[in-house]
Parts: sequence; C-alpha cells; structure tokens
Amino acid sequence: MEVVSNEVSIRTGDQKMPAHLARPASGGPYPGLVVVMEAFGLNDQIRRITNKFAAEGFVAIAPNLYFRQPNNVVGYSDLPGAFRLMGSVNDDQIVADMGAAIDHLKALKDVKPAFGTVGFCMGGRIAFMTACRNSAVRATAPYYGGGMVKARQPGVKPPIEYVDGLNAPVLAFFGGKDAFIPIAEVDEFRDALKKAGKPAEVVFYPDADHGFMCDDRPSFHPVHSKEAWARTIAFFKEYLG
Repeated sequence: MEVVSNEVSIRTGDQKMPAHLARPASGGPYPGLVVVMEAFGLNDQIRRITNKFAAEGFVAIAPNLYFRQPNNVVGYSDLPGAFRLMGSVNDDQIVADMGAAIDHLKALKDVKPAFGTVGFCMGGRIAFMTACRNSAVRATAPYYGGGMVKARQPGVKPPIEYVDGLNAPVLAFFGGKDAFIPIAEVDEFRDALKKAGKPAEVVFYPDADHGFMCDDRPSFHPVHSKEAWARTIAFFKEYLG
C-alpha cells in the first residue's frame, strides 16, 4: 500500500528525540511498531525498512536513540564508531526513550492500541528488553540481538533477567555464522524463555551471518531475509491484528 513518511520529534523527559515515522497513506487505524536501529545509528537503511513495515499495514516509528550524541550515524565499516555510540547509552534511558516512542504512537488517531517492537543488531536486544520492561508491548521480533542472556558490560543486567515482565510473544532470529553471538547463547536464550513459560519461537539459520537482513551490508542474505520478513509480518499481524 502507499506510504507517507516524515521526520518527527518525540518528547522524552525534558528533551526532544528525532524519529522517522511512516504510515499507510489512508485508512486505519493500524497497529503500531517501534523499529529499533542497529548500532550504526538511524540511517537510511533503517528508514527504508520502517517504510516497508508501513507498506504492510503498520504505523512504524524509528527513534534516534543516539540523539544526545554528535555524529550519531556511522558507516557499516566503522565498528569502532559503532561501539563508541553503543557505549554512550544506558538501558534505563533507552527504556524511557522507547516508552516515549510508544506513547507518541498512542497519541496518533490512526494507531490502534496494539504495539510491537522489532530491532536489528543492538536494536534486537533493545526490542526484546523493551518488551520485558514495558507492558504496552504485545509482540516483539528481535533480530540477532547480542547480550540477551549474558551481560556484556559490568553492572548491566542482560534483558533475559527481566523476562518475568514479558507479556508479549517472541519471534527471534539468529545466524550460525554470527561471530558476535555464540550459538551457546542462542540456546540459552531459547531455554530461558521456555523455562519462564513465555511463548517464543527462535529461528536459527546456520548459514546466516550477523546483519543478514540489511541489504547495505556484505552479510546480507537475500533468501533468509525474504523468509524472515514474511514470518515477521505474519507474526505481527497475528498478534497485533
């Protein structure tokens, strides 16, 4: 369907956070989705995928979670820059900013009260963590989120430790060639969700690498990305309506 998109400002605390908002051009109300950027920032690729979600019948918003930092978008070859930006945010602030993005969607007349989160790379972790810590989230689809079950920084709880607060079904994607996420951690994530009694499907592609959904990265996998996309859309339509 035809899509309209624009850049908006979201009130978070006493600050204004930029975000990319995309929606079907007519009709509604539609379910709301928060699309969470990779470690590289809110770039054009994330805007395109946000527009793609809108074309499937969602009002989708991608917040710039790095907005407090200067030079907050880096290229895919700039891993040191991405790590610098990742280190500039903390989980409590991110949860508050994600909550502000959901609240922004709630206030739109063409959005019904059905909200999901989806994210890639760092955004996969954030999408899942937000679902565990914000009761408004009714479905979450994290893609290759690292640090889900083991803390990557001292004193930072991994998202799985908040799993008791999860009220949303999970559809998670991982790749067997992903050097950032050991297969053992994927298994631990799956087992922890099962032990907690949470509805979850963990999709594992043995020949996929980190970033397999991103068509601007060398790790892009056209076959798995197409299949994962179809599964994700069906998942959100089932649980968000």
